[in-house]
Amino acid sequence: MKSNIKPAEGKLGILLPGLGAVATTLIAGVEAVKKGISKPIGSVTQMGTIRLGKRTENRRPKIKDFVPLAGLNDIVFGGWDVFEDNVYESAMNAKVLEPGLLYSVKAELESIKPMKAAFDHDYAKNLTGTHLKTGTRYELAQQVMEDIKNFQETNNCNRIVLVWCGSTEIYYEASEIHSTLAKFEQALVDDDKRIAPSMIYAYAALKMGIPFANGAPNLTVDIPALIELAKLTQTPIAGKDFKTGQTLMKTILAPGLAARALGVNGWFSTNILGNRDGLVLDDPDNFKTKEVSKLGVLEDILRPEDNPELYGEIYHKIRINYYPPHGDNKESWDNIDIFGWLGYKMQIKINFLCRDSILAAPIALDLALFIDFAKRAHMSGIQEWLSFYLKSPQTAPGLQAENDIFKQLIKLENTLRHLMGEDLITHLGLDYYEDLVEDVIS
Repeated sequence: MKSNIKPAEGKLGILLPGLGAVATTLIAGVEAVKKGISKPIGSVTQMGTIRLGKRTENRRPKIKDFVPLAGLNDIVFGGWDVFEDNVYESAMNAKVLEPGLLYSVKAELESIKPMKAAFDHDYAKNLTGTHLKTGTRYELAQQVMEDIKNFQETNNCNRIVLVWCGSTEIYYEASEIHSTLAKFEQALVDDDKRIAPSMIYAYAALKMGIPFANGAPNLTVDIPALIELAKLTQTPIAGKDFKTGQTLMKTILAPGLAARALGVNGWFSTNILGNRDGLVLDDPDNFKTKEVSKLGVLEDILRPEDNPELYGEIYHKIRINYYPPHGDNKESWDNIDIFGWLGYKMQIKINFLCRDSILAAPIALDLALFIDFAKRAHMSGIQEWLSFYLKSPQTAPGLQAENDIFKQLIKLENTLRHLMGEDLITHLGLDYYEDLVEDVIS
């Protein structure tokens, strides 16, 4: 399999729809790492290791040294936004990173100016953009494709990927226009308002054979029409919704409770958040999209229908509140009512003070690098092995999502081993002890 993977030659353009807090934190962080100012903490591609072969072989290279990923020095960033601030100005406004760090990469950030965004106010009512494209849905898609071509030529990029870092769109469900590529393309021409802005970017990318990863809970590529297009152009897609903050904690803790057969009666989660994402989510229609994404995690991990005695009556409630004084500093509280031996009740309480964009930025980087790798490895369609990074993983139709972060990590690592021609690791480990018994007997 390894021989079929194209090398990561030349420059990789990472284009980001939405140059807000997450995107600017990502870009500034990569530029700081390039200069040796900081380290890419939280990025599995850069800091993570992978075990190869038997434990006795002691082979644990860094993933970036094992898999032919694009190097950070070969990355060029660009993107679209509803505001015309350059990345330095946007990063200063986001107030995620310290001004001193931003100033150290000011020249690099100021050189990145957003392209006009394809935007529909009805999909993010609390966001008022001024730096916007005009035209029908079809014309907007053509303009986005032209943007991509111009960016690639101007920056001499060998390859391009898109990672959605824009806002959460209002909740909506797939309709007949999303059911086939032919119907979707006709709807573009008809300027059908049921095509969301994120779908315009995804369509443009996939039509050009460019990988697309969705960092928000939007429907976007999770529709038959764009899955069909991804297969047609042999292009990888991944989604949806960066797994940060509270949901990250749930996918770590819930598998542990299930593994020990401890019951859960209730799980109440609330957040306060003051960045642009918090503002958008202050609208009930946009919150509904996020709520659906977050609610599915516990149900997929605990599976009440399979074990009703432990999880059949679980009450799961989620709240997100916009609180401007906190900015990007998200704070979450979880109250978890559990029960153990003989039904005796216990509680777990979590207060997680996190930095939303600090957790999301390395996810966006990893998704960009891995989905570019997937394209070079001739993989296409849904990349479920990247669900490790996502709250609401996209799967093949009819296939239940796996939200246990530890199982997701095994899937990701085994995919890399498979693609690179290494043995898969099951963690069974019996062969070590069988060899030991044979040695003793002999």
